[in-house]
Amino acid sequence: MNAPGSLSKAAIWGWPIALGVLTCVGLVAALFSDGGLGDQIAGACLWVPALIGIWHGWLRRAPAVSAAQK
Repeated sequence: MNAPGSLSKAAIWGWPIALGVLTCVGLVAALFSDGGLGDQIAGACLWVPALIGIWHGWLRRAPAVSAAQK
């Protein structure tokens, strides 16, 4: 049983594993495709993790707390 406030392993590792699989699919599709649908699949599979990383890294940044507010 989990302690109150703790997350399960699936809740912690679900999204990182999904993004890793999506990235691998995109890299393999880019490696073996020669135009057409394969390139579109590769582009979509590689842009999604990049956009999620940009959103979490830059756009969702917490506002800075000054020393006077602490």
